[in-house]
Amino acid sequence: MALAFDDFGRPFIILREQESKSRLRGLDAHKANVAAGKAVARSLRTSLGPKGMDKILQSPDGDVTITNDGVTILEQMDVDNQIAKLMVELSRSQDYEIGDGTTGVVVLAGSLLEQAEKLLERGIQPIRIAEGYEMASKIAFDHLEHISTRFEFTAANIEPLVQTCMTTLSSKIVNRCKRMLAEIAVRAVLAVADLERKDVNLDLIKVDGKVGGKLEDTELIYGIAVDKDMSHPQMPKRIEDANIAILTCPFEPPKPKTKHKVDIDTVEKFQTMRGQEQKYFDEMVQKCKDVGATLVICQWGFDDEANHLLMQRNLPAVRWVGGVELELIAIATGGRIVPRFQELTPDKLGQAGLVREKSFGTTKDRMLCIERCANSRAVTIFIRGGNKMMIEEAKRSIHDALCVARNLIRNNSIVYGGGSAEISCSVAVEAAADRYAGAEQYAIRSFADALDGIPLALAENSGLPPIDTLTAVKSQQIQENNPYCGIDCNDVGTNDMREQNVFETLIGKQQQILLATQVVKMILKIDDVITPSEF
Repeated sequence: MALAFDDFGRPFIILREQESKSRLRGLDAHKANVAAGKAVARSLRTSLGPKGMDKILQSPDGDVTITNDGVTILEQMDVDNQIAKLMVELSRSQDYEIGDGTTGVVVLAGSLLEQAEKLLERGIQPIRIAEGYEMASKIAFDHLEHISTRFEFTAANIEPLVQTCMTTLSSKIVNRCKRMLAEIAVRAVLAVADLERKDVNLDLIKVDGKVGGKLEDTELIYGIAVDKDMSHPQMPKRIEDANIAILTCPFEPPKPKTKHKVDIDTVEKFQTMRGQEQKYFDEMVQKCKDVGATLVICQWGFDDEANHLLMQRNLPAVRWVGGVELELIAIATGGRIVPRFQELTPDKLGQAGLVREKSFGTTKDRMLCIERCANSRAVTIFIRGGNKMMIEEAKRSIHDALCVARNLIRNNSIVYGGGSAEISCSVAVEAAADRYAGAEQYAIRSFADALDGIPLALAENSGLPPIDTLTAVKSQQIQENNPYCGIDCNDVGTNDMREQNVFETLIGKQQQILLATQVVKMILKIDDVITPSEF
């Protein structure tokens, strides 16, 4: 594309290979962009809320995923349109920052685009719409702060955290065990949290799963679970008060770096070499015994001779442990990762109260659990389930619950769910619209209508008449001056979300409104789309 000027100094654009490109401009471009954004939002709309539907996605290599997690659905959808890709990015950024509300943010952006389309058809300039949305988002942001309540919790009283995590899990496939899973998530977060600094490192929480058993068998291990077993079947399966040597050097003789060749022409030479090898193995095992190690965890493998020698010397060992797991074990046990046998000293050993081998049902699968560690700041959530897809969805659900618990520790303000916060913001934005002159007033009113999109979708997915339900709840909020009335998705019999214990984090809801507004502003500012034609 190049810019040129005619004889009168008027600019015009020259498109290179013009016949092989298609171009949309002006209102057509706006409408095409809005339609693409709405299409993505429409596909996620049915997944919103506790009665939301799941989606089944098949990857090109045949892997099947069943989920209703917004970011997972969008990432696995094959999206070609550039505007639709912006919606995928929107969901991803909500996931990175907050970890929850990935479906709601896309549905809200879709509602905003739908309202913007009506304003464009009425001839309102896109920039004025974008500016009106920006003003309205500030009003909604401040109003959320106003209606939020603080949730006081302590390490002894975790009920408020559990209730909020249960709200997150209620829309997932694992909702029948939401109480148990919410408690596991909260206890895991509190185990690794630094409550003074209000900081949580989620990298210290390992989420692992194995097919078999039932979801109720999911457990929290205060330590590390490694998908390995003892290197020799006759080694002890339970070690108490273990001193652990964590090695990244292999149990084998050193190999010269240069190319070499050894000629052995007599039995004596062979026996000498074999004796030398045995001596190497002997020294390595003895070195571990001398520093007081009662368990060796090695990143590399070792051959049968070393394995046999370790068994003879009564030194249990685990081989082929991955680098990430090795680091977690080192953090949990307070040990140091040792790269050479010469550097092994007693102060580099990790301590664990119990190391046990756990077996599963009739299968030969075994796992090693390292518990009661010196530094219990690393924990493992171990999930069981009927099939692989169930376990993967449970992992995603628990990730959302962990993120919610982390957000509450960082900022313990909450708003009430069930669409109550959106309805309250919608009323506040509608009331504030009259204070603004100009075309922005229309955009602010449209923003208020777009906020109603979330409770409408919740009512629709719950099998309730959407418009009747929304208008009833809205009038109840205004009459009672109660911003906590929302959609009764679970047919409890009350619209007051305080009685239903449905909460969401304040920062999560504020982030949703800000991100959705930013993306819609960006889409509205695009008025020229040049795409290569498909042959």
